[in-house]
Amino acid sequence: MIQHVARALALVLAAIGLTTLAAPAHAIVDRDCGDFATQAAAQAFMLASGPGDPHGLDGSDDDGRACESNPCPCGTTAPQLLVGPGSTQGSQSGAQSGAQSGADVVRRNVGNVVKVTDGDTLQVRVRGIGIRDVRIIGIDTPEVYGGAQCGGRRASQRMRELAPVGSTVTLISDPSQDDRDRYGRLLRYVERRGKDVGRAQVNLGQAKVYVYDRTPFRRTAGYERVERSARTHHRGSWGTCWR
Repeated sequence: MIQHVARALALVLAAIGLTTLAAPAHAIVDRDCGDFATQAAAQAFMLASGPGDPHGLDGSDDDGRACESNPCPCGTTAPQLLVGPGSTQGSQSGAQSGAQSGADVVRRNVGNVVKVTDGDTLQVRVRGIGIRDVRIIGIDTPEVYGGAQCGGRRASQRMRELAPVGSTVTLISDPSQDDRDRYGRLLRYVERRGKDVGRAQVNLGQAKVYVYDRTPFRRTAGYERVERSARTHHRGSWGTCWR
């Protein structure tokens, strides 16, 4: 009898010991973008991890999107909408639920730059759709047409370096903004090799943050951060054209 009790007690203590050891080991596991095969998988993990993005998957732009350089399927806080053969999205059922809710729908298309119009506008051959004029969300650069403004030519040249003709770019919509502007141009973030081109222009001091009609875009906070840095350090036009 005593042997049976001792054996049972030993099993209980062993189980408690395993539980105690397992919990801290699990808690200290940190994840990075390389742990996920797709952007959608990283997004789902980030949302399930609770507030504050404890694993740092959102990067430095604070736009609520995890691991944007990971391949699609892609996800956001809600499903994406397919707008052409060149688009990427999550599951079909997700697209339907996104269309029904009418909110938080993000369009992502891949294309190749055909022309750099100026520092904040491109022409892109969107795969499966055709050539479209694209006005980059959230930035404004000096004009180069109808009387060149100070810094305009420099901003255009920087854009040619950030998104050269022929380069592959990803166009990303923002549900807080219109799909097109009054000239019919697509309003999109432009990313190349995982880099936000518009934010790069602001960081280089070649563009100012532009909030249309007092409606902040989703990446406003990150853009304003790099603008403050560019202004403080007199980068680009902040050192020659702007105060």
